[in-house]
Amino acid sequence: MAPGGTVAGRPQPQTTAEPAGGPFVRHAPDGRRAQYVATTGFSGFLGLPTVSMPGYCKGYKLQTQINATNTATPPTLVADFPDSFYSLVQMKDAFGTQLLTGPGYNILREVNLYSGQFGLDLMRDPQNSPVQNVYNTAASSASTITFSRYISFEFAKAYGVISGANAALLPVLQLNTAATSGLFSANPPTTGLSAQETLDSDFYWLPSAPTDPPGLGTTCQWILQPCNPAIPSAYNGLVQLPRMGGYLTMLILELRGSTGLRQTADGSGVWPARPKIVVDGVPLIDTLMTTWFEDIAISTGIGAGANFINNAANTTQTGTVPVQRPSGTIGINRKTSLSQRDFGLLDTGEIFLNTNPGTQLEMAGYPWGTQANAPSTLNAIVGQVVPSGQLVQGLPEV
Repeated sequence: MAPGGTVAGRPQPQTTAEPAGGPFVRHAPDGRRAQYVATTGFSGFLGLPTVSMPGYCKGYKLQTQINATNTATPPTLVADFPDSFYSLVQMKDAFGTQLLTGPGYNILREVNLYSGQFGLDLMRDPQNSPVQNVYNTAASSASTITFSRYISFEFAKAYGVISGANAALLPVLQLNTAATSGLFSANPPTTGLSAQETLDSDFYWLPSAPTDPPGLGTTCQWILQPCNPAIPSAYNGLVQLPRMGGYLTMLILELRGSTGLRQTADGSGVWPARPKIVVDGVPLIDTLMTTWFEDIAISTGIGAGANFINNAANTTQTGTVPVQRPSGTIGINRKTSLSQRDFGLLDTGEIFLNTNPGTQLEMAGYPWGTQANAPSTLNAIVGQVVPSGQLVQGLPEV
């Protein structure tokens, strides 16, 4: 006799699959998943293992909340607040290769701002995120600062991602947190101190068709390295950037004085009035510093709108700068292959600066400016693409 009842229902077929053929991004939609929520205080270390995801990791979202109760004397925030909470950020792949290494301000603020790997237009600067709030410095108040930052692997659409489905081959994120002096230069809070970190991962789902992301195995590495020599006041000469290799997407240069503070007198102060960027002894860029500021504003929008002209009164009035250029920093942009505008992840890579370990990059000033906190150190934070095989150029995503 035939058994009674009904058979189990079959699962519904996947209806969102694309027909075979075409680029990787057609078959691999965006996804996000939680990694962990941790509680780490000041002067701590966070190195929890990341977890796998069903696809290719494009980056990690790090949201930080810091709580403190101010003393009876209002605290003074440091210039690099709040990113200076992380004294060191290290992201390594499963084989120990350094992908991002440097202090929190450089890796979480400057790289997000200049690289275009975080966002565009107003959201190019993570400080403009709706997540971030303003720390209340009022005396004796319980205050909180929340800020979101992005640790990106993807430097062009779907290019630079890391395999995330193999739990044995996952990247490692290590965060060192600073003492209260890393956030407050005077009258730091002593009570109510706590911090919470929430880490999520962005990824492309495993594709529904047999296809790989372009150039799988290629990485874009951001490593802070100091340049030599240290720069005395009114120095005449060259400063050597660290030896590099691969294809350079963006060169971020940062000048800090002997006290560790960024040198803020740009254009007419410590920086040269007319700097030169020299590649293997040949000047690649020879320009006014103020024109350099204009170039970075044209390509990225950073620093644009610093002044507005009132023609009727024939006067200059200070306006609002939608995306601030952090004082003491400047960038050389090599992500304008499609236009004079940097479109973030939309770039063909045609004009990345090709270097090898023998390439010598230098910055010249004749002279560098006078300074009170001498000597200064020029730091280089460079987006360096190390390709797996030949660099994929053009637009493989379309």
